[in-house]
Formats: sequence, C-alpha cells, structure tokens
Amino acid sequence: QPQLSESGGGLVQPGGSLRLSCAMSGFTSNGYAIGWFRQAPGKEREGVICISGRDGTTYSADSVKGRFTISRDNAKNRVYLQMNSLKPEDAGVYVCGAEWATCTLAPRDYEYWGQGTQVTVSS
Repeated sequence: QPQLSESGGGLVQPGGSLRLSCAMSGFTSNGYAIGWFRQAPGKEREGVICISGRDGTTYSADSVKGRFTISRDNAKNRVYLQMNSLKPEDAGVYVCGAEWATCTLAPRDYEYWGQGTQVTVSS
C-alpha cells in the first residue's frame, strides 16, 4: 500500500525558511510526479509546486516562484520542499501527493496523498 508522510513543518517568522520532507513507502517513487499542496482553513487545497517523474522538470505556482524549490532523492524515496522568504499567506497544512509521471498542480490528478504537516508563518 503506497504511503506518503510529510515532516518538517512548524512555526516560522515572516521572511524565514523551512524545509519539508515527503517520505514515500510501499512503492517506488521513481517515475511518479510528486506535488506539494497546501490548504488553509476555509480554503480549497491548492497546488504549490511539483516535480515530474519523467525528467525532473519542476513547475510552481506564481505565488511561490523564486521562493520555493522542490527536489527529489529517488535513492531515499524522498522529495523535499525548500521554502524561503516565507509570508503569512504561505501558512497552511502542506500535503504531498503522487501521480504517475505528469507534473500538474491540480489535486484531482493525484492518486496518493500524505496526511500533511502544519506550517505557520507568524511573528
């Protein structure tokens, strides 16, 4: 049974950084696109950034371009989200998802999901 597990969330001041990790088990993530999504209270889940399972191409939402980067370590079955220059509007539960090959920011395209990790940006 494929499983994804996020870690690394926490409280950070505006302008600070966090690094989230998505650990995958029960399947070989090589070939799967991995996306990071976030959900704030009362809002729909939105795609933040993803990395292709085909060639490592990344795609990010305009709101995080230049601040967030995604990387993967297939040997460790992990994907990382480096978040810099965090803003209060970046707060929410961050969830990683997996879909075969294609990198999209649409939650409906993803097959497997983690439980999420909370990110709070506040002074």
